[in-house]
Amino acid sequence: MPKIHVLLKKEELDHQRLPGKVVIVLDILFATTSIVTALAHGAKEVAPALNGEAALAESRKRPPSSYILSGELNADTLPGFVHPTPLALMREPLADRAVLYCTTNGTVALHKSRAADHVYAAALVNGQAVVEHIVRNHGDETVLIVCSGSADNFNLEDFYGAGHLVSLLRQQDPSRYEFTDAALAAGLLYEHGDAVECLNRSRVGRMMLARQLADEIRFAAQKDCFSVVPVLIDGVLRPI
Repeated sequence: MPKIHVLLKKEELDHQRLPGKVVIVLDILFATTSIVTALAHGAKEVAPALNGEAALAESRKRPPSSYILSGELNADTLPGFVHPTPLALMREPLADRAVLYCTTNGTVALHKSRAADHVYAAALVNGQAVVEHIVRNHGDETVLIVCSGSADNFNLEDFYGAGHLVSLLRQQDPSRYEFTDAALAAGLLYEHGDAVECLNRSRVGRMMLARQLADEIRFAAQKDCFSVVPVLIDGVLRPI
């Protein structure tokens, strides 16, 4: 019976154990929510970079009008980059452009996951679409739901997002998977918690509220409003 694991932070990823696995990366505030939103609003791809220098190096390989630079380091928007949150990206001309994107945690988690057979980006906003794709195409494979966390710390909002996926997986086919204790705990948090409250009360959420970004949090707290399933192929995320 295939297992559903939840890793509490990206640092728990073991490169040697990823081959043969399906990985779903979560960074609810805000990397994966922003990635899904950008693709849902016409971006042709999102190229996740480890840092600003890597994003700029990638930009030099592309025509200037073909991409948007977006990124942050330690919650500060990088100079010359678009703020890497969903609503900020939606104000940009995304259609048919690539988003060259770097964040402190989410894009790092995606890079650390690359040895897996299949890597997807998920958030509350596209959880249903991702789960349906996983069940349909990877129903007999072990799934690692990876909470990006923050600088080797557990993040409440990612764990809540993992619970959303666990809850959906159990609804799809409750007898198909074996759920680890961490997965069951995430599901319990989701079933007994409120999305906006969890995101607001998280460490990152409190920081965003202090920066007057409550609207970004409310946006990230929406559930299943996009059908985009971003898959990482050759280092680039594109919609299936």
